[in-house]
Amino acid sequence: MSSAGINRNQVGFEPPPYPYDRLDAYQKMASEFDGGIVDLSIGTPCDPPPQAVIDALAGSGSERGYPASIGSENLRRSIARWMGRRFSIDVPISRIAACIGTKEFVATTPQYMKLRRPGRDTVIYPAVAYPTYEMGATLAGLRALPVPMNAEGHMDFASLSEDDIARALMVWVNSPSNPTGGLDDLKYAANWGRKHDIPVFSDECYAEFTWGTAPQSILQHGLDGVVAVHSLSKRSNLAGVRVGFYSGDAEIVDYLKEVRKHAGFMVPGPAQAAGVAALDDDEHVRVQRDRYLSRLEMMAKTLTTWSGIDIALPSGGFYLWFNAGDAWEFTEKLAREGGALVSPGDFYGAGGSHNVRVAVVQPDAKLAMVAKRLGVRA
Repeated sequence: MSSAGINRNQVGFEPPPYPYDRLDAYQKMASEFDGGIVDLSIGTPCDPPPQAVIDALAGSGSERGYPASIGSENLRRSIARWMGRRFSIDVPISRIAACIGTKEFVATTPQYMKLRRPGRDTVIYPAVAYPTYEMGATLAGLRALPVPMNAEGHMDFASLSEDDIARALMVWVNSPSNPTGGLDDLKYAANWGRKHDIPVFSDECYAEFTWGTAPQSILQHGLDGVVAVHSLSKRSNLAGVRVGFYSGDAEIVDYLKEVRKHAGFMVPGPAQAAGVAALDDDEHVRVQRDRYLSRLEMMAKTLTTWSGIDIALPSGGFYLWFNAGDAWEFTEKLAREGGALVSPGDFYGAGGSHNVRVAVVQPDAKLAMVAKRLGVRA
């Protein structure tokens, strides 16, 4: 017992290693190349946002006062207009609110939903998925329950037991998926949630990057019982500005607005102004789509030629996802021979342990440099 009366031997929750910290040795290996490392491990955009967005960020004059936690009226109206253009849906601004990017929303919402419905203790999410779904449940002291995907690549809700359903607090779906690039059946997920009185939260951060279908939102199947979550990090190359939003079920959105207001979650005013400029401009997203599709094709060709693995393009998103056999061995070999860093699939759940994720978020010249190092004609 210390002099302050704290027993240092009592250990509670200890955070696991952050997934990408496990790549440090390979990062060092790849950095030894002339021209440096080509980091394809994290989905950090490399392209510039539109000049109008930069101008709005610098010139809003909103840095002095506290911004509205739910987002300015201008931002929420821009979101509503964007959802009308992109998904042909009419969402009242009363059902829209801002969040500080979406990672914090994913990580904190389970604890707030638990307070609202303390008799439920389980968060359901895809078995191969963005790791923050699981971590959000863990941080809330809840049971994290991964659900396998069926043959169509959709969450297999039929695999859930009656006990799992009775204990379920909320469901996360992610379409297009990070990391797989698959498209889930959002209509089925929404209807399943309503049938069992379980709110469904749909992470749609990559919605505008689909390669064979129009962008999809769970809100196209009604607002009741569902919440869609979006971010400007990917579509507008604004990961450093941290602007996201959520919309959907009136009761859930109102509840989260109030809780988050008490917690002090506020998107900075200049960032909100930048968000308005970004959401009102569709052209830069079209340009970005073309860039990502071209880079996906370039890296799929390079890695297929070099490795002998037949690497298919995703249905959505900007990640290649493929079975590499021994994912860590593949990661090491690519760092050693190509100076490129990728993510082993076990970062995204045990179901992805043989796979590798490649984020095509580097300029064309750097992707061509990887091809040259690997002896592949780009």
